[in-house]
Amino acid sequence: MAIVRPPGHHAMKSEYCGYCFFNNVALAATHALMNCGISRVLIVDWDVHHGQATQQMFYSDPRVVYFSLHRFEYGSFWPNLKESDFHYIGEGPGLGYNFNIPLNNVGMTDADYLAVFHQVLLPMANEFQPELILVSAGYDAAIGCPEGEMEVTPACYAHLLNLLLCLAGGKVAVILEGGYCLQSLAEGAALTLRALLGDPCPILPSQGQPCEGIRDTILNVIYAHRDFWQCYQFQDKYSAHTVHDLSNKKSLGREEHHMPSVRFLESDDKPEWFPTRNCYPVQSQQFVHDVTTRLNFLIANTKLTFASHRVCLVYDERMMKHKNIADPGHPEKPERISAIFSRHEEYGLLKRCHLLKARSVSEEELLLLHTKEHINLMQETASMKLRDLAKKQDDFRSIYLHPGSYQASCLAAGSVLQVVDSVLNGESRSGVAIVRPPGHHAEEDEPCGFCMFNNVSLAAKYAIHVHGLKRILLLDWDVHHGNGSQHIFEADPRVLYLSIHRYDNGSFFPGSSDANYNVVGTAKGEGYNINIPWNKSGMNDADYLTAFYQVVLPIAYQFNPELVLVSSGFDACIGDPLGGCKVSPEAYGHFTHLLTALAGGRVIISLEGGYNVNSISHAMSMCTKALLGDPLPPLVPGRAVCPSAVTSIKNVIRTQARYWSALCFQVALPQERVLPTEPLDNKSKVVLNLSNPHPEKYEGVLTKLDHKEEIETDRKVSCGSAKQHVEVTSVDMYHTLSESFSKLCVDDKQIDPLCLDINKNPVGLSSDSSPLSSSIDTESQMWSKSSSNNFKELSPDDIPLYKSKESPVSNKIEICNSSPVKCDSSPSKLSFSDDGYKSEEQHDTSTFHEGTVISLSVVTEEHGRINAADSGEKRSTDLTGNDQQGPSRGTGENASGTNQISGQQTLANYLSENMQMLLAGEMFAVVPMRSCPHLVRVQPVPECGIDYNSPCAECRSVQENWVCLVCYTVHCGRYISEHMMLHGQETSHPLTLSFSDLSVWCYGCEAYIDNQILYAAKNAVHRSKFGEDMPWSYGDTNPAFPV
Repeated sequence: MAIVRPPGHHAMKSEYCGYCFFNNVALAATHALMNCGISRVLIVDWDVHHGQATQQMFYSDPRVVYFSLHRFEYGSFWPNLKESDFHYIGEGPGLGYNFNIPLNNVGMTDADYLAVFHQVLLPMANEFQPELILVSAGYDAAIGCPEGEMEVTPACYAHLLNLLLCLAGGKVAVILEGGYCLQSLAEGAALTLRALLGDPCPILPSQGQPCEGIRDTILNVIYAHRDFWQCYQFQDKYSAHTVHDLSNKKSLGREEHHMPSVRFLESDDKPEWFPTRNCYPVQSQQFVHDVTTRLNFLIANTKLTFASHRVCLVYDERMMKHKNIADPGHPEKPERISAIFSRHEEYGLLKRCHLLKARSVSEEELLLLHTKEHINLMQETASMKLRDLAKKQDDFRSIYLHPGSYQASCLAAGSVLQVVDSVLNGESRSGVAIVRPPGHHAEEDEPCGFCMFNNVSLAAKYAIHVHGLKRILLLDWDVHHGNGSQHIFEADPRVLYLSIHRYDNGSFFPGSSDANYNVVGTAKGEGYNINIPWNKSGMNDADYLTAFYQVVLPIAYQFNPELVLVSSGFDACIGDPLGGCKVSPEAYGHFTHLLTALAGGRVIISLEGGYNVNSISHAMSMCTKALLGDPLPPLVPGRAVCPSAVTSIKNVIRTQARYWSALCFQVALPQERVLPTEPLDNKSKVVLNLSNPHPEKYEGVLTKLDHKEEIETDRKVSCGSAKQHVEVTSVDMYHTLSESFSKLCVDDKQIDPLCLDINKNPVGLSSDSSPLSSSIDTESQMWSKSSSNNFKELSPDDIPLYKSKESPVSNKIEICNSSPVKCDSSPSKLSFSDDGYKSEEQHDTSTFHEGTVISLSVVTEEHGRINAADSGEKRSTDLTGNDQQGPSRGTGENASGTNQISGQQTLANYLSENMQMLLAGEMFAVVPMRSCPHLVRVQPVPECGIDYNSPCAECRSVQENWVCLVCYTVHCGRYISEHMMLHGQETSHPLTLSFSDLSVWCYGCEAYIDNQILYAAKNAVHRSKFGEDMPWSYGDTNPAFPV
């Protein structure tokens, strides 16, 4: 930490500015890049003033992410620059690497700052994986500072820094910037230094809901950056042309929508001289007194003492006596704990830990949780013969018994209580329990899933009844759902149970719907049970860390636990024979570190599952290293969260938002580009050459334009409507096209003409065109210069999406006076059914979700109808651009004077004509849901298989039939006699499979479904139809069930 002055982040290359002479942090970053072999630097600037000079120095440098969290108030706060707003995101190679978090209100609190870190900074930083972090640490947002007028407590800065310390291998440097209330400055800087030294973060009060201003800012930032970072995927998209009234954002039955907007209230006219006297904020004596009193109270109640031992650890080899004699290769084997203990010794961790002596749990302690009958049953096993034990274990699910099982189980449970006593009595700050057998499947009254007694749940009960705790976070990251732990605390608000586990739509052990996201607890415990269910294998570091950022940390800071207990199974780790996931051992250290800021660092890690001895040994050692404060190895950069994980996390947020106000950011954002992307003042604009297929390789791809040649991004209003028309820039199209082309077999010769066409004709997204139907000729949206006489000028205030004093884009905003084409005031919509979709009126499609059906055929048919109405001729094409029946359109001009596309239709022409649909993500027929709560109703395929030639059971039709996946009867679809739909209504059988295209429709969800559970039925139809197996498309693992 550099406690230096004068500050530096306002100092420019050739000019002093804002108390700053040299830019200390920019110099440090440049030195690291040039001389220290560093290639990725993250600069976090939490000074309340925007570090405009640091931003300018790295604005086009992709090696440096500049992240500034500053007071802005729409430009009315110093330094009063447009470039301090959220939509200034970098340029050229640095496009997307500049983050501004403008605070447009005073009085921002700890909850607001933490929300910025959880929602924006940490997801990006995890994807970027910096090699060095530099913090421009101004403390002028702290309570009492006359400059900032914010409400951030000094203790919050320790938490902000702690969240960064698991990145960059611990290479974090803090450099003092501003801060002008000496008392809060000194306290904030001192607590930051303590965090750097590894001291526990002071306990913050329970964090409430972030304010509306910070919520809007965070959504604006995510919107501006979502095309550049894979981590920003948790806001649905809506069309800005179908949602016009955003005044009532939470109208009944509709998801909330947010429209990003830019406002700048400051004048661009800069004074020739600046005052240096009598120009600073002055606080009244009463205000100073009140602030001093408040700070004295905060300081006095900030606990600075901590336990003499940083980590305690318990292990006893007697727990290895529990073994499976009949099956020595059973995955829950004694070597699990001995290997973990040996790895700790190998890494030199044991001598740094306070080693506790294991003890057996007493019957009185067991009765805090388990029934007397269950305890007696386990006691009896100690004296039973092996033959009787083998018979008895068959009474339970996934249990083996041994004469040594009872003693090992008592030692495991008692050892965890030993760690709880050490931590809560102040002897140790945190603890590690290397114990077996595991516990989280054990119910109150019976063993289950390798588990005899529920070790961690008993520890929670013990902490409540013996130590008097009122709030305990029980985090379970074992790959299997802790059914026992959930059931024990589902009605208890004192224990927040949060589980991250594989669910696979109910097919993964323990195979109960209780593990789904919609199970939230009962009675007083409602909202205190949180399940994050994965519905596929292969989940990796990014998926788990995203769950932490989006769910675990926001809820944990609001819950404010007094103790964190972790049911630490490592069976989601790479190479586990049961888990099937790909979490790295190092990632578990990162998870642990993120928890250490909670509860004053009182975190206890207790072993649950994990069956690859090498993986679990390394993973648990990483957890211990994190508790000891060791720097953690960086994770692999650039890993993206998978779509299935996004769906699961979004479902959790939607379900839990009613209980936890911190989960307030899942708001739909426009799918169109509604904001400008601007260069800094007095700099050349840089755009990408669209013909280059690799935008990440910037050499030779950049074209510099001076202001005379800037690309026009005027906003226009479409004909016959006052709705807004937003032009899409070439850069926007490039990102969409590159993503789309990656899914198609298209060579550069086909792409180049399309890219050239885009450069010449920026495509407008018309507000009169429905996302599901095109009611305006596409060519009419490519407005030419020759049609400018049809427009009149509007003021910027007439456009609700942009309310700045002076538009950063062209001030010429125009409205159409005469319609060049016929506009349909009631565009066609779609309704969804068991056998597809049909055109219908009044169907809301403003927000797209998984499972939405997008009718390419209806859209292109409607598009062709309008073209035919204009030209008097009819034509259709298939997806490859081949001409179908009907004469080709001749050359000529439409009513607006825009040239029509002529000649043979190619893929490039087809995509160009349908650019609006492509940009709106509508070029794909179906986006099926990956999970569905009704999948548990699917029954095994009959032994005789499925005959796709089977007629409808009612009308004997063989056209467009479907098979019910519950009773396997065959019925016809809606366009025949609707017998399948009637069958679903009469029997409540939700899922049906189409013989035509092997799609599966769910009546309960009203959506198409695609999940590996459906493979057996699909494959049976595929065999009947084609005589061979259907390719497996659900990941690397082949189906483990009969097909």
